[in-house]
Formats: sequence, C-alpha cells, structure tokens
Amino acid sequence: MTSIPKIKKILYTTDLSENSVYVFRYALNSAEVHDAEIHILYVLKYFFPLPYSFFAATTQEDEKPAILEQIKKRLDDFVQRELENNPARMNRVSSIQVTEGDPVVEILKKADEIKADVLIMGTLSKGLVSQTFLGSVATDVLQHSRVPVFIIPIPRASGTR
Repeated sequence: MTSIPKIKKILYTTDLSENSVYVFRYALNSAEVHDAEIHILYVLKYFFPLPYSFFAATTQEDEKPAILEQIKKRLDDFVQRELENNPARMNRVSSIQVTEGDPVVEILKKADEIKADVLIMGTLSKGLVSQTFLGSVATDVLQHSRVPVFIIPIPRASGTR
C-alpha cells in the first residue's frame, strides 16, 4: 500500500479578488494542520501591446515593473492584515511572488520549482450547466498538475456557501 505523501509545501495562488482571503484561510489552515509552509503566487496575465499605437505599447511595457511592484505590495499588505492578530502564523508564509505570463503555465512552473505538495486556489462557481464551471485557469491547472489541487469555491456572498 502506497502512503500519502506528507504536505510540507503549499502553493496558494490568488487573483486578489474580493473573497481571496477566504481561500487564503483554507491554505493557512492546511499549513497549520500539516506543519507546512505556504508560497503565495499571483500571476499577471501577459501584457498585450495595443497594436494601433507604438507609443501606447512602449508606455505599457515601461509601466510593467511598477504594476508588478504594486501588486506585490498589495499581496504583502493582504498577508499582514490577515495575520496581524497572530504574528506566529507569519512564519508559515515562505514567499510571496508576483510574475507575469500565462497563469496556468506559471502556476505549474512554480509548483515544480518549489516542489509543492499541493496547490490551493479558488474559483467562482458559474453554475452546473456552464462549461467553465471551475473557471478556465482552475480547470487547466487541475488537468495538468502533477500534485493534488484543492479548488476552494468562493462563496457568492460573504458568509454563505
């Protein structure tokens, strides 16, 4: 009988949406239960230069580092706010990273890089009939991941399931 691998590294992906704290709490709880560390990842979809204006494309490319830094600050603030009442939990957060690219590719690449034991990500339920029930990123990650993926449905309204 094959034993279940220990969970020591959790990759929590976020889009910083309104209810991302809900999913972060799942990741934090899992980290505490398994005595694991959390790596937080935000992937900014590729910047696509506007084809009708070289100036607009250049401006957008020049702004990229500042935008990535703003997102990193928002993530740092998010974690600080969430953990301010329990600073010991901060030790669970090993890294906070922001990258640019295709979200599925970058999530899977980061999972391999840190040797994640599990991925935790959220999704908005769009109904049973919808083909995008889990959302395209969550679905693609789930289909291509080499490690378990915990998909946490985000409640429609605060405090509901």
